[in-house]
Amino acid sequence: MSDLTTTFADAVSTPESPSAREIRFQALIGKYMNDLFRYAYWLVHDRAVAEDLVQETMLRAWKSMDRLQKPEAAKGWLITILRRENARRFERFQPQFSALPTEALADGHRDYDTSTEAFVLRNAIAELPEDYREPLLLQVIHGYSQKEIAAELGISVAGAGTRLFRARKKLRALVAS
Repeated sequence: MSDLTTTFADAVSTPESPSAREIRFQALIGKYMNDLFRYAYWLVHDRAVAEDLVQETMLRAWKSMDRLQKPEAAKGWLITILRRENARRFERFQPQFSALPTEALADGHRDYDTSTEAFVLRNAIAELPEDYREPLLLQVIHGYSQKEIAAELGISVAGAGTRLFRARKKLRALVAS
């Protein structure tokens, strides 16, 4: 039996002193700290947030350590606490609502883009065959879904997808040349 298992088994079967509880907690954290941090970093992709998550996990683990009955389940228990702490970050987020009406948020700029890139792109789109240009404009400019494009043009959904794919491919070739 490992030292950690022995420590847990002894603590569960007998009343525990504060120093024994701290020793048991230190053994637990010492064994799984690196795994906890790696998992937290994998979840959030931010070192500072991952460190905060691990700290919150350790705090919750300390508070509820008496509930852990099986020492061999300690890693899974800690990972579950960490995952729930991460979920709590989003529960705490309260978006601020604005008094502005939705219509006021629309882009008021209707200027014609005179940049070289816009000129090249407009010319490339104009050179696309009609079968490819129309579905592309329906999707990009008007925001139609592939299913809506298919209904509008009287073709299958797969056909609309194929035309969109080919249109983007031809457009890339025209812009690159």
